[in-house]
Amino acid sequence: MSYEPIFALFCERVKESIQAGTFAKLTLAKTIGDTEIKNIYFRLVLNEDNTYSISLTTRYKTEELESIHPLDEALLVLGTYIKNPFLTALLFTTVNDVTFKVNKKNAGSIVEQEPTFKNASPVMLEMIEKGIV
Repeated sequence: MSYEPIFALFCERVKESIQAGTFAKLTLAKTIGDTEIKNIYFRLVLNEDNTYSISLTTRYKTEELESIHPLDEALLVLGTYIKNPFLTALLFTTVNDVTFKVNKKNAGSIVEQEPTFKNASPVMLEMIEKGIV
């Protein structure tokens, strides 16, 4: 069984957390072997016209690169890094933490745990205040 359908469910959970105003942050972690790339951070950015975008910060051993994307495009970009080299995506919300994992047999799984964060991200809180979500 392929991990893609489970990753699609995980992406829906990301969208739902933003729509519900509970999004705190998202991180890709646990690489396959020792790689140049270490982490990818997914954060909300409020635009001047009161819309939002996603900041993807890719952390390498020696530098960090930031790119800005619409939500759906950012999720597609993240998908290209699953198993290349990341095995885990962690979504932190104020309701629960959602972990997506790919195992050696290429199967995906989603595990939920108690929330790490009590508050949504500052940008999420500003979006709620302005009525964007």
